[in-house]
Amino acid sequence: MTSATTDITRHFRSLTKADYLKRNGHRSRVIWFTGLSASGKSTLAHTVEEVLFAKGWYTYILDGDNIRHGLNSDLGFSEAARRENIRRIGEVAKLFVDAGVVVLAAFISPYQDDRDRVRALFEPDEFVEVYVKCDLATCESRDPKGLYRKARAGELPDFTGIDSPYEEPAQPELEIDTGRLSVMESVAMVVRYITESEKQ
Repeated sequence: MTSATTDITRHFRSLTKADYLKRNGHRSRVIWFTGLSASGKSTLAHTVEEVLFAKGWYTYILDGDNIRHGLNSDLGFSEAARRENIRRIGEVAKLFVDAGVVVLAAFISPYQDDRDRVRALFEPDEFVEVYVKCDLATCESRDPKGLYRKARAGELPDFTGIDSPYEEPAQPELEIDTGRLSVMESVAMVVRYITESEKQ
């Protein structure tokens, strides 16, 4: 603890996570979608949220671009900045999970140790890593934001998959090949995993 934090006192809520879970009728957790740009992370996360919301679940989306417009607007794309980006997102996700919410987090999150540090914030069954697997050629052919084109032209340095590495998850709870599966087939895999784990 630094001198700047020695006068800070943690306050505890009268309501506990268990109280929220009892009211909500489902577990809270973070579903962490990781993969290359244009692999389909955001599409998958948003569609899964729509399915869960329709079932009456309490959900919230944390999406890379949206977070960088607000909370992390002060961060760039260096390795250090990317690590801080993921650290902050992990802490925000934990707040939502403590409030009984299912968080759908869609972030490239290219480094394994960063994802592991986020996982360590949660109980063992509260962090579900979903590797949205898609080969680079397919991601480049999609390129909905034109980012790969800019990266190949040297206009976007440190772009993941081109001149910055992406470390595939070592042991994700789910691996979904969005280059082979349709959106709805991919969504069904995630929803099935979540709903079946509710029974355990």
